[in-house]
Amino acid sequence: MSTPDSAINSPDTENKTAELQRAFAVFNQVSAELTHAYGALQTRVASLTEELAVANGELRRQYQEKEALSERLSSLLDALPAGVVLLDQAAEVTALNPAAIAMFSTAVIGRHWGDVARQYLEPTLTVGEWLLGEGRVSIAENVLASGGKILLIHDVTAAHRMKTELERNQRLAAMGEMAASLAHQLRTPLAAALLYTANLGQPAIADEARARFSEKATGQLRRLERLIQDVLLFARGESIGRDVIPASDLLQEAAQTVEPLMREHGLEFAAVDECGGAIIVGGRKALFGALVNLLENAMQATPAGGKICLSGERRGDVLALGVRDSGPGVSRETQARIFEPFFTTKGQGTGLGLAIALGVARAHGGAIELFSEPGEGAEFVLSLPISSAETGNAANE
Repeated sequence: MSTPDSAINSPDTENKTAELQRAFAVFNQVSAELTHAYGALQTRVASLTEELAVANGELRRQYQEKEALSERLSSLLDALPAGVVLLDQAAEVTALNPAAIAMFSTAVIGRHWGDVARQYLEPTLTVGEWLLGEGRVSIAENVLASGGKILLIHDVTAAHRMKTELERNQRLAAMGEMAASLAHQLRTPLAAALLYTANLGQPAIADEARARFSEKATGQLRRLERLIQDVLLFARGESIGRDVIPASDLLQEAAQTVEPLMREHGLEFAAVDECGGAIIVGGRKALFGALVNLLENAMQATPAGGKICLSGERRGDVLALGVRDSGPGVSRETQARIFEPFFTTKGQGTGLGLAIALGVARAHGGAIELFSEPGEGAEFVLSLPISSAETGNAANE
């Protein structure tokens, strides 16, 4: 049976057809948008792929450069004559370069550096320098960002030997320069002693005069003895001991020795101890003699009623022992020559006291400085390195 035309062209059929057409149009529009978005996505993926390839190439290049740098650094460390020791945060040895291996051997890897130092290193009088076997090394340290440390160990055996030889040659040169002065220094008291003893041989001399000549002759002979002792002490001034000396004890001993003399000369004396428990290793007798010499010089330069202060102060790894007086001060001309052997401004002095004190200071790795303004007194400062074992530096950490 055929469908009537009226049913085909009915309003319901036309509405459905319109809806289908609209739906198809929307589908076409969405499909076009999806096609466009897919094209844009493909373009973006291609761009990102290209950027990723460039980034990978840059990373690969940087990695190759780091590898090359690492190889160069490794070669440099292998060729470095100084020892390099790497410590972790717990101060345990993690790596050594060949020079350090030759010094300690690979057996120290994994051990605490303090144990290694106690086994292989011995402190010296010079801060930062240690005895290692038959040689001598200096140790410098640097803290790493990781919290560990890197130690650089230099062999300074040859340098120390050259320094010792230079000091010896300087001392021999000074001895040569003083020969003429020594002859003059010896001739004067010797001639006076001979004159006084010649008078003793006169039969008609009175007993009182004989006693006076005898006393003067003895005084000149004692002056000769003191001069010869000073020359011998200056000549062997580099010989020091290995005494362990608390700085406060040295300061107190010197103060107790000179305090009665200060009172006898009508001087006000004070001792200020700020040594902070510092320890010195060296010759106790030599250091005591040098300090007392400075105090006696200050006493002789200060008129009655003046003040003298002995002080000890710890300044990091250095101990500063100062002798300050309120005397007339030291002129610029005298300051330039005051440590020269046989130079003296005193009529009866040998001129070796300060030279000996300076030699003692240098033998202990220290120095003596003079600070003075004319009319404002003077201060001699004896600087000495504090014992490496007491400071607890890198070698014992």
